Amino acid sequence: MEELTTTVGELRFALDTFYFLITGALVMWMAAGFAMLEAGLVRAKNTTEILTKNILLYAIACTLYLFIGYNIMYVDNPEGGWLPTLGTLIGTQAADASHSLESDFFFQVVFVATAMSIVSGAVAERMKLWVFLLFSVVMTGVIYPVEGFWTWGGGFLSAAGFSDFAGSGIVHMAGAAAALAGVLLLGARRGKYGKNGEIYPIPGSNMPLATLGTFILWMGWFGFNGGSQLMVSDAENAIAVGQVFLNTNAAACAGCLAALIVTKLTWGKADLTMVLNGALAGLVAITADPLHPSPMLSVLIGALAGVLVVYAIVAIDKLKVDDPVGAISVHGVCGFFGVMAVPFSNGDASFGSQLLGAAVIFGWVFAASLLVWGVLKVTLGLRVSEEEEITGMDIHDCGVDAYPEFVSVKSSI
Repeated sequence: MEELTTTVGELRFALDTFYFLITGALVMWMAAGFAMLEAGLVRAKNTTEILTKNILLYAIACTLYLFIGYNIMYVDNPEGGWLPTLGTLIGTQAADASHSLESDFFFQVVFVATAMSIVSGAVAERMKLWVFLLFSVVMTGVIYPVEGFWTWGGGFLSAAGFSDFAGSGIVHMAGAAAALAGVLLLGARRGKYGKNGEIYPIPGSNMPLATLGTFILWMGWFGFNGGSQLMVSDAENAIAVGQVFLNTNAAACAGCLAALIVTKLTWGKADLTMVLNGALAGLVAITADPLHPSPMLSVLIGALAGVLVVYAIVAIDKLKVDDPVGAISVHGVCGFFGVMAVPFSNGDASFGSQLLGAAVIFGWVFAASLLVWGVLKVTLGLRVSEEEEITGMDIHDCGVDAYPEFVSVKSSI
């Protein structure tokens, strides 16, 4: 019999590496969730274009994060610092690492794509495709990695005690801040708001797709939060991962049910779009700390987020900030709520450090994004022409209808 030479340490290294890769693949699957959700919530004439944005932003995010973003966020940075080092690629494997460097990069890069996916839904149906893609380059290559260094990369916010387990602020609120900056410069869709303050709903084209997208995101979130435990190769971490899964699911369910109750009491109907956003709101809120709360506290956090998101969507609409999918409310408002809820269960966090972290993340991403969007607006223009918006962006940007039979039948009537 050959001598067994594999050590326990090597087995743990292999298991944790495998866990990182599998949970990273789950987070990558969230890209499909965002694509389906957004495709369902935009009009049929803009479906192909929003799908094109989603697959291209993923490719851009992975490429830019490989060449520069990961290096800015993690490689050779001063502990507690403000300015990251500037280099390329992902550095070298640390001697005491618990998993492979490549698996770490893969797990991190899919988070970058998630942040950028939040932007695509908020600016849908009226932004030029190529302008959006150019912004994606800067967002995923520079803007996100800088605030990522300040937090997860050991920068000054980490040193100040800011805590964000899986990214309610670092990923979700950051994506919403970039989206808000773009929406403010872009303006609302034609016909969304009247001259006297009227608000005209613009229904999405495919509720089955939107629902499927929500379920895919929900599933991917187990990798998003569960993988953020970083290890699963011993009893303590394995138990922690189970707790994270339990709390993540509990918060999502509570958010879904709370949004249902609010819509029924307010409008007398079960508004599916609000119910879907309620589930996502619960997921976003619990992401800041899915480990320390009890299951009951997780239910409460999710339920409060489910209530909050309904009123946030309504309030933002009244301010004439046109967000077709509710991304700013789900990821921004509920991301901030999640960050501020952390001290209720995590004694290592304080409300002061959480507020500081949230303010810095939002301030940096919003200001940097506003600058980039502003430059693009002056040079290339953000918005499609009136004709393109009326006829739909699918034909003008992509040359392909998402539902050609429907369009042909409709045009012949």
